[in-house]
Amino acid sequence: MFPIEVFLTYTLACLLLVISPGPDNILAIGRGLSQGKLAACISGSASGVGILFHVLTATFGLTVLIQTSAMAFMVVKLIGAAYLIWLGMKVLRSRSLINLTPTSKQPLKTIFCTGFLSAALNPKPGMFVLAFIPQFVNPELGSVSTQMIAYGFWFALLTGIGFSLMGIFSSKLTAYLQNKPKVINGLNLGAGLTFITSGLAVAALKQR
Repeated sequence: MFPIEVFLTYTLACLLLVISPGPDNILAIGRGLSQGKLAACISGSASGVGILFHVLTATFGLTVLIQTSAMAFMVVKLIGAAYLIWLGMKVLRSRSLINLTPTSKQPLKTIFCTGFLSAALNPKPGMFVLAFIPQFVNPELGSVSTQMIAYGFWFALLTGIGFSLMGIFSSKLTAYLQNKPKVINGLNLGAGLTFITSGLAVAALKQR
């Protein structure tokens, strides 16, 4: 069902997407710096589950509804934009996404929910999945839905692993950053602005 040359091309495209800077991998990196490898893996995995959510909704029609219904598109877009902007404002106010001082750590459940909602409430991944994955689907090779889910699951898995590895690698920098408060403050500032910029980009999305 999945020709090896097509699958390899698809995998390479997915990896390029995974390493592209965005709010979700920044979340994983921030968790890795602040709370270590486990928190990074939880955040990265949550983003992967969020991508899988988009894959399933694209396969079973919700994303198509968002594309065709102006009201549905507007509602999803505004919710996603508001959540990303809220995250950005929260980071800018507290400067705590990357925090190496001894403070109470966030529960893993909260870390997972934040990572999942950041990916799932953002309509951009859903629109992208709907435009990206079907390019690799061949109706002559079997069920289109099965191929969509299989390719989507692989993309979600690569996303979860990739973001987790980014967070794990960033955790190695904790000792280096321990006595560099200006650098940490700059990283928090950059992360907050990235969330807000991503939210504004979502708010500016136009229905296609």
